[in-house]
Amino acid sequence: MEFAFSREQLMFKKEVLNFAKKEIAPRAQEHDLKGEFDLESFKKMADFGILGLHFPEEYGGSGADVITTALAGEALAEGGADSGFLLAYGAHTFLCGDTIFRNAAEEQRKKYIPKICSGEMIGCMGVTEPDAGSDMASMKTTAEKAGDKYILNGSKMFITNGPIADVAVVYAKTDPTAKHAGVSAFIVEKGTPGFSAGPPLKKMGVRTSLTSELIFADCEVPAENLLGKEGDGFKMASQTVEWDRSVLLAPTVGSVAYLINKCSRYAKDRIQFDHPIAEYQAVKRKLAELKIFEEAARSLVYRIAWAKDQGQPLNHLYASVAKLFIGDWSMAPMNDAVTLHGGYGYCQEYDVERVFRDGRLAAIGGGTSDIQRMIISRMI
Repeated sequence: MEFAFSREQLMFKKEVLNFAKKEIAPRAQEHDLKGEFDLESFKKMADFGILGLHFPEEYGGSGADVITTALAGEALAEGGADSGFLLAYGAHTFLCGDTIFRNAAEEQRKKYIPKICSGEMIGCMGVTEPDAGSDMASMKTTAEKAGDKYILNGSKMFITNGPIADVAVVYAKTDPTAKHAGVSAFIVEKGTPGFSAGPPLKKMGVRTSLTSELIFADCEVPAENLLGKEGDGFKMASQTVEWDRSVLLAPTVGSVAYLINKCSRYAKDRIQFDHPIAEYQAVKRKLAELKIFEEAARSLVYRIAWAKDQGQPLNHLYASVAKLFIGDWSMAPMNDAVTLHGGYGYCQEYDVERVFRDGRLAAIGGGTSDIQRMIISRMI
């Protein structure tokens, strides 16, 4: 691996960083405190080209490679975009949009991908259920074929963008006896009879990404909205891991870079016992731990992104290592950032408490740390 970013990639990262500082960061705290999705910033992301960055140009995208797409996510977080907003972006562009792009018929691609790139439609993905999280084979949502349509019944839980989504990729059992092989995927649009979303859930962090239950009560989905073939659902869901373990982890790297900048400035400005606290060994140690984690996490994320760009099969061992390391080990340096700020770190003035709250989800969403340990142990 040639571990170096091209000049064009670095220039693009700088452009995204400046965009985030100017257009998104000034609004982040307001929307976090209110628990609101920042639709205005989302539209600005679309206008900048980030929502469709990796999609081909003929569908309204920019045709960027995976590393460039990961750099965009990192730069957005480093520039001050909050994790909830970036989670909403990830669910929209990758979990929903990319799943449609990779598996849909050409007519479906032309119908949905340009609207996802432009932000005209907001997307989500429905996999997790109240009683089925990491164990996808145990999902209870069913889809029964009835002439030229499928009848969906069941519910999904903890769905990012659920309350605001215009289109959802929904997984359901077309053969309840076949476990993983009986799972299929469907495109379900807002307004489809029998499809509704519950109220937004109140969460500890990532408050600007609205999360809810999706409910299917004799929901009639046209047969042409089946993605791929019956039984292909588990394979499709597994494809999202490629994004979940690379591009969707990149904002955490950016968040730590954001904390480093915040902590460094505060440590230089804060005077105690006639000296800036940056001169004290305990503070230096906290700054060092933040930097160590940032560099290690960046190496893991871009190793996977590079392999994906090369067309190599995703190595689930490396992917799980990256997910586990970033999910579990990020909490200590993020906690150090709060502690370094003293009482201010516990308040909302410096944003570090928000980054700390948001960071807790990394060990839960997209496959818990215990699941990653199970995968790692099996593969070694």
